[in-house]
Amino acid sequence: MSPAPDWYVLNVADASTVHHERAGKWVRLERPDQPFAEVGVNIRVLEPGDTSGLYHAENVEEHFLVISGHCLALIGGQERELGPWDFVHVPPGVSHTFVGAGDGPCSILMMGARTSDRRTFYPHSELAARHGASSPVDTEDSIEAYADWAAIPFEDATLDWPPSN
Repeated sequence: MSPAPDWYVLNVADASTVHHERAGKWVRLERPDQPFAEVGVNIRVLEPGDTSGLYHAENVEEHFLVISGHCLALIGGQERELGPWDFVHVPPGVSHTFVGAGDGPCSILMMGARTSDRRTFYPHSELAARHGASSPVDTEDSIEAYADWAAIPFEDATLDWPPSN
């Protein structure tokens, strides 16, 4: 058995965090010098109206756990309200995204498989478009899907942790 990369403990309050005006705060739980090989894990903090990203489907499964606050899950063409400790399993091929809702921030633990053949499809969706979370056209090209987000930079941010609600 080959040696494993260095293990570490990281408090969420100390994690690297960036902010995007449409996509909320992204808390990076992996170290830049040691990205996780098999599973992506992060926390998204969405204010009401923020989206976790564009409505999309991947060819790998993903899992989401609402830690605090409230959000809308747009998934498989449906809209569903979620609150603390709601868990969402998304099988491969199911389109989804999350939109902050309620009167304060929503924190979501996000986990997804990483494979060498991972692909993402961004369908145009009227449901997601109502929340500003749809690609303008069906595409597998993330640059085309996110074209109207490109001018908005990610900026370093701080995180008020633990969440207050």
